[in-house]
Amino acid sequence: MTRKTLHLVATATLLLPMASAFADVTLPAIFSDHMVLEKTAKVPFWGKADPGEKVTITLGEKTATTTAGDDGKWTTSLDLSDSGPGPFAVKVQGKNEIPIADVLVGEVWVASGQSNMEWTVKNTSNAEEAIAQSANPQIRQFLVKKSALPAPTDFVEGAWTVASPETTGGFTAVGYYFAKLLNKELKTPVGLINTSWGGTPSEAWTSQEALQSVPELKDASERLLKDVASFAERNKDFAEKFSAWLKDNNRVDQKADPAAFAGVDVSAEGWVPVTLPGVITGKDLPKNGTVWLRRDIDVAEVPKNGFRPTFNGVDGFEAFYWNGELISEFTYETAPGAGPRREYVIPAAKIKQGKNVAAVRIYAPSVPPAVKNDLPQFGKQSAPWLAKGETSFPDLAAGAKPAPAAPAALPPQSHTASYLYNGMLNPIIPYAIKGAIWYQGETNAGRSIQYRTAFPLMITDWRTKWEQGDFPFYFVQLANFMGKTNTPTESGWAELREAQSQTLKLANTGQAVIIDIGESADIHPRNKKDVGERLAQIALAKDYGQDIVYSGPVYKSLKVADGKAVLTFDHIGGGLVANPVPAKYDVNTGKKETADLVRNSPNSELEGFAICGEDKQWVWADAKIDGDTVVVWSDKVAKPVAVRYGWANNPNTNLYNKAGLPASPFRTDDFPAATAKGTYY
Repeated sequence: MTRKTLHLVATATLLLPMASAFADVTLPAIFSDHMVLEKTAKVPFWGKADPGEKVTITLGEKTATTTAGDDGKWTTSLDLSDSGPGPFAVKVQGKNEIPIADVLVGEVWVASGQSNMEWTVKNTSNAEEAIAQSANPQIRQFLVKKSALPAPTDFVEGAWTVASPETTGGFTAVGYYFAKLLNKELKTPVGLINTSWGGTPSEAWTSQEALQSVPELKDASERLLKDVASFAERNKDFAEKFSAWLKDNNRVDQKADPAAFAGVDVSAEGWVPVTLPGVITGKDLPKNGTVWLRRDIDVAEVPKNGFRPTFNGVDGFEAFYWNGELISEFTYETAPGAGPRREYVIPAAKIKQGKNVAAVRIYAPSVPPAVKNDLPQFGKQSAPWLAKGETSFPDLAAGAKPAPAAPAALPPQSHTASYLYNGMLNPIIPYAIKGAIWYQGETNAGRSIQYRTAFPLMITDWRTKWEQGDFPFYFVQLANFMGKTNTPTESGWAELREAQSQTLKLANTGQAVIIDIGESADIHPRNKKDVGERLAQIALAKDYGQDIVYSGPVYKSLKVADGKAVLTFDHIGGGLVANPVPAKYDVNTGKKETADLVRNSPNSELEGFAICGEDKQWVWADAKIDGDTVVVWSDKVAKPVAVRYGWANNPNTNLYNKAGLPASPFRTDDFPAATAKGTYY
């Protein structure tokens, strides 16, 4: 029995898990109304039925028949290589019949990654205009519901949506602009399978079988999964020991009436302003004990989705109140090993226009109460956080044992090895696809050197599992982000971009460079149109036969002559170009914030180059275009040995080709990397 017969999810109409008896033919939810099927010779369908039950799939004049195995699982495929676009009605016939309406045949692409792929059209530049003009029945998205699981599942929840002014706002923005350009150029339907989750590492999107093949990732994955399996028991053990320690040292929590501290109309007497983040100190505040924080929140307009305040790095166990009502709390009994980042949900129904009160109770019996990171602001607020003590504990007696330590926090499930592959990739395999587009890497940037292994491993893993050969896999290089630097420096983000570029060694891969559209204060650039279209240009050139330039200049070679470095490039696209260096750069386009750009090489034609000699001391360099080469030099470096370009988190760069595509950042050296010791878990 093949890998492909192992799939089962739910009926397309009910999206419910299967019972033990299979009286009806069932299909995964991805086979449902408005779906797009790949125009190819083998389009798999799969599901469940009674053992031995005959199942027939019909699409127009195309028909395929199979029989369910002893386990009730069935699989078959249609040849749609010569199919028109439709729309078609599909019928799945067994003892029962499942009709699927409005089915198109065209190009299907998986859109995956972290938040920059998840980022929706409604949150991008010119969203209102783009959404208003988005009606197009040939562009569709299947949004895979988020699911992080310890073992592979066949259940998927989601639905196909047709692009329209009512729906496009919820599409992946990068995917939408990718699909829009393909549809425009190819005049064929384009379906997106959007399986993405913000803030996630590549290891979570990789199967256990693949991770087990690389020793360093195998060891890390096994450690993590072992810690996950034992976490509940370790939490229980800590809670029991901590409870005994509290009793032995007279530190059991004696809760006062919260209304006296969290109520809307509590007197200001005894409350003192405090400076946060940091240890909560002030007149009459306890060194150890229970302290309250309080702040008036003025709400001009109630947000329709409420507030989701995040507390990050609280020393102690906190409870959060809103207008006197307990929203939620973390205690040593219920969450002793909880991570430092804790999010609360305040629904819009609990928020009043005008004055609201946020209050936080911190019970800190073993350490001074503290908030290590900024508390949520709920928008711009001028009122300070105020503090008042509830209970004060004396110093521990001489010779007293220190408090037991809580178990180290686990990463979120969405960061756990293979969990997203299990829950969000496995159930859509082997749905026929043309290829995949990918925007991820930010979460791996602290261990960029390991990404040289982890990223191509993931791509190869997907291709192996899909059994469609080396299907196209196109990805987005990280954008420029964070503050500008005045001197050449090491950069984890530059090293991550380098790891992405090295992945181009894999067959049928491509990279969209966006070093020119990032924002220094926002990890989510709002310009997703250029991102999607640059990915689409790669596909149009490599998969659909269009004679277009799809890449900016890519470093090829270095030669040193007469104290200058001469660089050659591939993908010069009709010639190298020095674009004008802008006077300002984007800080946060969502807030329309910009800042003055300070040139690192103000007299140079090209910006963003650094050079060094044998001493490995980098300095900014002058650089100019000379025909199809770039010449780089500095009066401070008599004998150059290496050159870097765009080697920073947020570099100044202006080297393009005549097709308008930016050069990819690079280095010619192999000096020790800043992230060489960074590892997964």
